[in-house]
Amino acid sequence: MIREIRKVGDPILKTKAKKVEKIDEKVKELARDMIETMKFCNGVGLAAPQVGESLRIIVVDYEDNPIVLINPEIIEMSGEELDYEGCLSVPGVEVPVKRAERIVFKAQDLDGRTKKYRAKGLLARVVQHEVDHLDGMLILDRAVEETLKTEEK
Repeated sequence: MIREIRKVGDPILKTKAKKVEKIDEKVKELARDMIETMKFCNGVGLAAPQVGESLRIIVVDYEDNPIVLINPEIIEMSGEELDYEGCLSVPGVEVPVKRAERIVFKAQDLDGRTKKYRAKGLLARVVQHEVDHLDGMLILDRAVEETLKTEEK
């Protein structure tokens, strides 16, 4: 089922999401709905708070294969890159955000197994963006002010 995307101003987006204690049918149904919603909205990632559920669940689109990550935790970060990001919860806005270029993170899958992942580039950026949602942060909270240099003649 496609769920409504919560928009900036909704208090759930500024609230730290709760850890998933038990992966039951309700959690699996939410994950399926999140994947369907992400695809419908042409997103590359989605966090449970964005669909009104204060749970530490994200889905990311990795090479057209959706991955469900439960209780994700970033454990290593390296490098840094600045790039523009948009967000389904902040429609029509793109802002420059600094992110780690490479990350190592762990998360549970839908069977409850904890796995360790390494990511770089876009996947690393998407995971960091979605984990921010779980911690009550939006791209507007991470936006970097651009400095424009002009040459005088």
